[in-house]
Amino acid sequence: MARVYMETLIQRCVTFSHIKELHSHLLTAGHLQSSFLRSRLLDRCAVSPFGDLSFAVRIFRRIPKPLTNDWNAIIRGYAASSQPSLAFSWYRSMLSSSLCRVDALTCSFTLKACARALCSSATAQLHAQINRRGLFADALLCTTLLDAYSKNGDLISAHKLFDEMPVRDVASWNALIAGLASGNRAHEALELYKRMELEGVQRNEVTVVAALGACSHLGAIQEGENIHGYVKALNLDQNVFVSNATIDMYIKCGFVDKAFQVFDQFTSKKSIVTWNTMIMGFAVHGEARKALEIFQKLEHNSIKPDDVSYLAALTACRHAGLVEYGTSIFNSMACNGVEPNMKHYGCVVDLLGRAGKLREAHDIICSMSMSMVPDPILWQSLLGASEIHKDVEMAEIASKKLIELGVNNDGDFVLLSNIYAAQGRWKDVGRVRDDMETKQVKKIPGLSYIEAEGTIHKFYNSDKSHQQWRKIYEKIDEIRFKIREDGYVAQTGLVLHDIGEEEKENALCYHSEKLAVAYGLMWVEGAGEETPVRVIKNLRICGDCHVVFKHISKIYKREIIVRDRVRFHRFKDGYCSCKDYW
Repeated sequence: MARVYMETLIQRCVTFSHIKELHSHLLTAGHLQSSFLRSRLLDRCAVSPFGDLSFAVRIFRRIPKPLTNDWNAIIRGYAASSQPSLAFSWYRSMLSSSLCRVDALTCSFTLKACARALCSSATAQLHAQINRRGLFADALLCTTLLDAYSKNGDLISAHKLFDEMPVRDVASWNALIAGLASGNRAHEALELYKRMELEGVQRNEVTVVAALGACSHLGAIQEGENIHGYVKALNLDQNVFVSNATIDMYIKCGFVDKAFQVFDQFTSKKSIVTWNTMIMGFAVHGEARKALEIFQKLEHNSIKPDDVSYLAALTACRHAGLVEYGTSIFNSMACNGVEPNMKHYGCVVDLLGRAGKLREAHDIICSMSMSMVPDPILWQSLLGASEIHKDVEMAEIASKKLIELGVNNDGDFVLLSNIYAAQGRWKDVGRVRDDMETKQVKKIPGLSYIEAEGTIHKFYNSDKSHQQWRKIYEKIDEIRFKIREDGYVAQTGLVLHDIGEEEKENALCYHSEKLAVAYGLMWVEGAGEETPVRVIKNLRICGDCHVVFKHISKIYKREIIVRDRVRFHRFKDGYCSCKDYW
């Protein structure tokens, strides 16, 4: 009875002072001799949000012969702390102790620490220990191990473990799907999701959130809509995490209107993430007015905007060129208790720079507090704006700062080279390219991909690896003929090589996004006019492709949606949603 009573007292501790008082009482009454009560107190002190891990360690060090549960409490505390890597140090110390034995909980807590600390070598060592101690049959422990491998990015080991597991539950599937989805292997994540369905494993809200994340990454709208249908069939659509993932999926697949339908039909309490996702969605789709309307509705719904809310609102202003409104939002942040961070400064610098206010953008960077050293992205934004406005002096200032910061980003060298080339300064172009070779900076190749009938098709510049490349090139020739009749003039000034005009025009023809759109037009020929051509590009869309797609959307009466590295472009009836401000 006394033990039950004492355990109840421990569970009722809701402040650190309560824990200290109870510890003194247990110590005086001799109750800390009970390993059960002692471990419960350690656990409460080490893990609870009002506890104190250092105090738990002091208690532990006074235990003459700590047992397994005592070690587990401390390891669990460090696993959940701001120093998760120390959990593995305690685990190693426990291994050297002859008074206790590592159990499944010990390994589980340490693996969770490895997942948080991104410690792949420690995860592998624990895997060996699990096998050595005969714990591999523990399905829950194996799932924790799988999750640690996935979060550390060791997806080969994660997949191998998954295939070897004697028993898999839904958590095992979820861990691997989430790992693949977040580890640039989104296509494999969706394949595993389909396999899960074929094997009759019940998918839950965690499963669909991970799978929807994979669809977002790939722009796989067909699979995304299938998953959304499953979500509605299981009445998961009022789960806030599922709803947020669904909204994000539609946004990143280019269907912001469908995203808003999900947002609008979500009748449960929206989280700040729900609001922020929708604001950012409208922002990157060039719907600044709608984005800012939702931003203003936050306060009407008694929700205080956070740093992400302000970033989304600033992004909307940035993509629409709303300089005064954007700077007003930025200046109001501190007054509303939100300290601007580097991303907010980056938005404002880009906003001012694109509007031609390069000196003001430069002054913003220089005015930042000493505690916040300007991030390279600020100087990169200024460099990008300098290219738009052909300001060589400001470009050289930004480039010099980037070199001082030790940045060797290929895009920065290319931008500076482009600025020199546009001015006909070919010697400077050569110097920049020599610097790239000396510093072994490699240019990231342009890559575009498109989903057709559930299959992702990838294209590089002048690509001939696709099975239908001859037909695609024939389609390109057809497009060139039709758009010329419509008044198209090739943007040869964008080809920054000292070559003839005809060679420049040919160089523009086979950009990766043009090949993807040509294939998309072939694929949707039999579909209704409402079926858009959707393309994703890893870099920013080029100026000539932007012009060409406006002509195509008008001539072929087909909407084209391009998601590039920065934003969405929706081409329809000869116009783009960016209103040529990008």
